[in-house]
Amino acid sequence: MSSRRTPLIPPRLRALLVRVPLLVPLVRFLRKSSSKDRHRLIVLVVATLLIGVLDVQVSAHWFAPALLVPVMLIGGLQLRLRSLGILLCAVVASLVYMAVAGGVMQLGPGTLITAAFTAVLAWIMARTRGKLGVQGLRGDAMLLELRDRLKRQSELPHLPKHWGGKVVLKQAGGSSFGGDFVVSVRQGDRVEVAVVDVSGKGVDAGTRALMLSGAFGGLLGSVDDFLYACNSYLHRQRGDEGFVTAAHLSLDLSTGEYLITSAGHPPVVKFDAGTGTWHVATAKGVVLGVVPDLHCEPDTGVLRKGDALMLYTDGLIEQPGRDIDAGLDRLLGEAERLLPSGYREGARQLVNSMSSGHNDDCALVLIWRP
Repeated sequence: MSSRRTPLIPPRLRALLVRVPLLVPLVRFLRKSSSKDRHRLIVLVVATLLIGVLDVQVSAHWFAPALLVPVMLIGGLQLRLRSLGILLCAVVASLVYMAVAGGVMQLGPGTLITAAFTAVLAWIMARTRGKLGVQGLRGDAMLLELRDRLKRQSELPHLPKHWGGKVVLKQAGGSSFGGDFVVSVRQGDRVEVAVVDVSGKGVDAGTRALMLSGAFGGLLGSVDDFLYACNSYLHRQRGDEGFVTAAHLSLDLSTGEYLITSAGHPPVVKFDAGTGTWHVATAKGVVLGVVPDLHCEPDTGVLRKGDALMLYTDGLIEQPGRDIDAGLDRLLGEAERLLPSGYREGARQLVNSMSSGHNDDCALVLIWRP
């Protein structure tokens, strides 16, 4: 004997509901949407309509229209764009019910402007999340993870006790992202450091810096000619996204011998403990990505006890209306004044002193031999 299942909705009631405008498309949409998005939408729509009913029937003081603001913000963070559109329609319906049943005077211009502004903000949030394909605050968490990864990559590797090193990064506008970054690696007694400057500043250059830091970090220590490999990589990229300069240091920790190469970057400077003065390295080359075959003129030498090398970006020496050579002279003067008290403490003071009065990304790397 076969048994028939009792329909969830009686046929007469189903026939009546089908005639309700927009009800059938709404049900079909809810069936197609994901379960989590559907459940969130149902909860928020019920909360929205309940606020409107309680405002009119119970208390306009405790259930004011302002309660719809956090509901819309939650929808902007948690719902997909189409689901948010349904929620905003429910918000409009709730406000109309408050105005009709509770009195038009209850909804002043300030309330309507606040609701409209919040709706636009929630829509922008949902559309941005839709493009990223993330839910809630996951997009912000991803940026924080990328920022932390970039900071860890900028740290110098562990150096022997008879060596010292310090990295200072200062981004424009106090941002966590900028166009200046540092990559480094140590393999046995050899350490390699590269200071890179992407055109632009602050967040505008931060996206390219994030991408290039991963690529350059992979090349560093893996190829014989680091800047040549970076130039080849950039030259293969399509589009004109600005220029990139870099300075590369390869240092033997056992002997102190070093090799410096530069591609359109401000010159590396060396402190000679014997004379007590700073000298400008002669390494130079063309900006990365401009020509297919990069040719650099390297500079070599030896770091002896008390000597130091300083790599930096143009944010320390370049200011509007001032010659770069004058900026370099000021940098060397400030280094002679601040660094004798201690490289580790003086590095941050040097960056703050040189970057005061202008807003630009700055990076500085100091390696010394006590």
